[in-house]
Amino acid sequence: MHSDVVDLRDFYATSLGQVACRMIRRRIRQIWPDITGMRLLALGYAVPYLRPFREEAERVITVMPALQGVLPWPSEGPNIVALADEGELPFDDSSIDRVLLVHALESSEEVRPLLKEVWRVLSGSGRLLVVVPNRRGIWARLDRTPFGHGHPYTPAQLSLLLREELFTPVQSTTALFIPPARHRMMLGSAPAWERLGERWFTRFAGVAMVEACKQIYARPMVKRQTRRQRGYVPLPQPIVPNQA
Repeated sequence: MHSDVVDLRDFYATSLGQVACRMIRRRIRQIWPDITGMRLLALGYAVPYLRPFREEAERVITVMPALQGVLPWPSEGPNIVALADEGELPFDDSSIDRVLLVHALESSEEVRPLLKEVWRVLSGSGRLLVVVPNRRGIWARLDRTPFGHGHPYTPAQLSLLLREELFTPVQSTTALFIPPARHRMMLGSAPAWERLGERWFTRFAGVAMVEACKQIYARPMVKRQTRRQRGYVPLPQPIVPNQA
């Protein structure tokens, strides 16, 4: 089940949320150092990670699932957030160059339909980057942050799921090695925790990340079926006998 969008916003407004965002965003930027002229679609609650890309990409769009709720973003300028069914994305086939999933896959009730839709909208040369709670990490074991909700994955489990949905994993990595504590001294040492974790404790990171491309030869495009519209018929009015 999706975390509420207000809870997600409030978490990223805390000191712990801001540190977590910096550690994960740093890794995202290492994987995608330059997306100049590309179209970026973010699914779930990814707005804290998008600012470095806004001036670089041709277009940045974010979709929040209906069960999570939606908040407008950014606070300055035109809104770039939409609310949509995660199993029916409102985009043309092969129209997106980069897709970022954050706070999306682990909470989705339509995991495979969601990935099928991502496959459909992703261009032939496009890339998908999925960020999920790491099953072996301490963040997935504590429910006081959004990373403690939903279904966590190991990098191997996530890669297998992507292969089953006709994606080819390109690389996998991890991030967020600092324990989810709110002590100022702990938060200030976050870069040191990241360096130590990347070198010695990669299996116990807070999040797992897999980048993948689509297998364009594996499945032909299937015309999307239009959902049948429900009709509503008014109930007949009861006949009241004449009392006269």
